[in-house]
Amino acid sequence: MQDKVEEVQSLMTEGERVMNICNACRYCEGFCAVFPAMERRLSFANGDLRYLANLCHDCRECYYACQYAPPHEFKINVPKVLTRIRRQSYQEYAWPAGLARFFTQPVFMMILSMLIIPLIFIGAGIFDKGVDGLLQAYTDAQGSFYQIMSHTVMTGVFGVVGLYVLVAFIIGWINFSRDMHPDDVPSSGWAEVKQALKDILTLRYLGSSGDGCAYPDANQSLMRRNFHHFTFYGFMLCFAATSVATIYHYVLNYPAPYPLLSLPVILGTLGGIGLIIGPCGLLYLKKIQDKKPSDEIQSSADTTLLLILLLISITGLLLMVLRETSWMGFLLLVHLGLVMGLFLSMPYGKFVHGIYRFGALLRFTSEGRKS
Repeated sequence: MQDKVEEVQSLMTEGERVMNICNACRYCEGFCAVFPAMERRLSFANGDLRYLANLCHDCRECYYACQYAPPHEFKINVPKVLTRIRRQSYQEYAWPAGLARFFTQPVFMMILSMLIIPLIFIGAGIFDKGVDGLLQAYTDAQGSFYQIMSHTVMTGVFGVVGLYVLVAFIIGWINFSRDMHPDDVPSSGWAEVKQALKDILTLRYLGSSGDGCAYPDANQSLMRRNFHHFTFYGFMLCFAATSVATIYHYVLNYPAPYPLLSLPVILGTLGGIGLIIGPCGLLYLKKIQDKKPSDEIQSSADTTLLLILLLISITGLLLMVLRETSWMGFLLLVHLGLVMGLFLSMPYGKFVHGIYRFGALLRFTSEGRKS
């Protein structure tokens, strides 16, 4: 425990050193939101450093522009330091606190979410239906999905886990807000909320002046922002498909599976395609990225989220095509197992970055109004 405290303090000391040098230099003040926020401070408490770290989009322009970057004796590496502080902040805000260690165990989270949980779903399906029942073909008219897992069980299991994830997110947000010293933060009105939403939905700070960020190398490119858009909006389309299907089921008394040209299937298909293009592109960029400004543990956590989103999309699209064949039962359980793996890993992996990024951007816009 003492070693952990000393490790965190050493990280914060390094973050403070880097920010003090950057605050004296200010060469990078036009690159992103981090440097204007930094310039409003004369000293950097741990909460300030975690705020700046969550404001950082890891665009890396500052690293390639910095005259004090390695091999200079100052060894200034802002993206790497802020990435490590950002990961530490996820652990700081996590609930329950005992599970925060999973942020530093991305390989375990990968095995759990993409192998163990899907295998549990398959095992439960075999126990309930038997191998023959699992490999039997069902027509849409028979309610094919619900022949494998009843609607009551499906919604009950995912409802309970979804509620747990929501509570974990809310408590994480509360912990984040407390760490920001709310007494020192100006109140946020609707104008600030709209600006923060606009910045996060357009990925403003991955665009630089319009040429994109310095990723995967020193050359500016919009590829990362574009692939991130495919990933995010693909996910949102899949969420919209689930929401529409819920309305169909409970309001219109119209249970799944739905025709190929129905709204839930169209939204889910478009979202699934986005969640193949986006993660594949981001995984490729991550593979060829300059490793010097990156953090190995966080890169592994990023990869875990991208892979599970990719697998969910592939199995979901296959399920749509093969839903009246003998492959349906197996594919459904694998798909649901992967979705459950995503749910359980959400509060303890890369997914949380969106929540705290929005909070940091909201504070940034509020501070800008005050100044």
